[in-house]
Amino acid sequence: MSALPGIGILGLIAACLYGMTAPSAAQDYPARPVRIVTAAPATMMDVVSRHVAQRLGEQWARPVVVENRHMSTPFVSRATPDGYTLLVSDSGSLAIRPNVYRSLPYDPQKDFAPIALLASSPGLLVAHPSVPAANLGEFIAYAKRQPGGVDFANAGPWTSNQLTGELFKRLTGVNLVQVNYKGGGAATTAIISGETKAGFSVPFVSLPHVKAGRLKAYAVTSGKRFAGAPEIPTMAEAGAGDLVTTYWLGLLAPAHTPPALVERINREVVDVLQSSGMKSALLENGAEPGGGRSEEFGAFIRSETARFKKVIEAAGLRAE
Repeated sequence: MSALPGIGILGLIAACLYGMTAPSAAQDYPARPVRIVTAAPATMMDVVSRHVAQRLGEQWARPVVVENRHMSTPFVSRATPDGYTLLVSDSGSLAIRPNVYRSLPYDPQKDFAPIALLASSPGLLVAHPSVPAANLGEFIAYAKRQPGGVDFANAGPWTSNQLTGELFKRLTGVNLVQVNYKGGGAATTAIISGETKAGFSVPFVSLPHVKAGRLKAYAVTSGKRFAGAPEIPTMAEAGAGDLVTTYWLGLLAPAHTPPALVERINREVVDVLQSSGMKSALLENGAEPGGGRSEEFGAFIRSETARFKKVIEAAGLRAE
């Protein structure tokens, strides 16, 4: 028997062994501790990662540990594709930065096998209590009266809330002066102190301050009201038009992870996300559970990348 064109006998043997071992690996998984790598501690990504890790560990009867790394996404892109090093990353790393930077140390489309959308969170438009506007319509009118525009705090350049601000600016005609801070916490602190007047945040960061009266909340950017704060209207309900955008995060494995293993992890993760305890835990931290099949998450990443590209181009923001 002759070998297939371009494949030597060793390649055929390797392919046969892969075909025999991949389903077995999926059935036996996990045989040892699993680590989930994510970015900075005390962020929404970190908190969601720890909730998922705890429940997967209980379900698998194996330790699932969370490891925080500054360069988490490129680190996991180089990991062994055996299911024992996974990544939790977000819309910024997977859908925004690929449209911004000419060179990244990873390729979201080629270096990863998407597993599942874990959680999403709407943008929340908040303002300092001194702003003389009781609702979104009054805020837009107030902002248009400011000759120099309204200072808008964001979590830094090329973040989801900066781009949400640009969308809001286009839809309403409000002149926003974007002020970049180092992270969502710093941006929210600036609004609370009155250093800036308003900004988009995520409920994980800003909702406790809204409930404490330190911030005003005008609307969320999701298509429906956020279950964690159903009293806050959507942008459409509040009269700002079709402004729908979310901050999201998901679970991924390195590229070339066996498809059977990816599907096995997907099923386990979706079961965890659909549990009542997990839903409650996410809502308490300003997020709603995701789910769906692995290929649906891959298609979602591609569609979000295309959507953010349009926002960046329309806003006249320049790639770096």
